[in-house]
Amino acid sequence: MRFPRLTITARPAFGGSACLAALAGAAVLSPGTHAAANCDMYAKLAMQQQQEAAESKCGFTGPQWSPDMKAHIAWCGGVGPDQWKAELQARQQKLDACKSK
Repeated sequence: MRFPRLTITARPAFGGSACLAALAGAAVLSPGTHAAANCDMYAKLAMQQQQEAAESKCGFTGPQWSPDMKAHIAWCGGVGPDQWKAELQARQQKLDACKSK
């Protein structure tokens, strides 16, 4: 069995930022049966970001800030890896901006 090569990118870690940094350097698992694992990983990171936003009282709304893990998995299943990675990065930028206020 082959495992994907993961690269961890060093950068300051604040909450979910460490997970996002690891994802940014991680090789996406091969298509097909591994797509579900990619979306599970995406949803877990999205949930961490959502929880950080709630704890920081950022007041974000919309489906990208949903506390529903199944909704994040479903959205991920309909897009490619570039799109879900971009969504994680955009959400992290908004979260970082909120937390720096």
